[in-house]
Amino acid sequence: MLGLGIIGWIVIGGLAGWIGSKIMGTDEQQGLVLNIVVGVVGGLIGGFLLSLFEVDVEGGGLIFSFLTCLFGAIILLLVVKAVLARRRAHH
Repeated sequence: MLGLGIIGWIVIGGLAGWIGSKIMGTDEQQGLVLNIVVGVVGGLIGGFLLSLFEVDVEGGGLIFSFLTCLFGAIILLLVVKAVLARRRAHH
């Protein structure tokens, strides 16, 4: 994933964040910048989680990098939705 460079991270992260937000039903609340952030942070989360299972994240190629970002973005959005729902329930 590190070999993609900043432009690759932005493109793959943005696409993964956008698709993740579509899957999670949060697309209406997110814009382009937030989709990119969710995808890039999702890539970090996905890479970390897969490395716990000794999966070679860096050698996986472009499609694997995208799927890693998408996996992490969905997890991130799940956590954010859960936290927001819990906050709303307590107010």
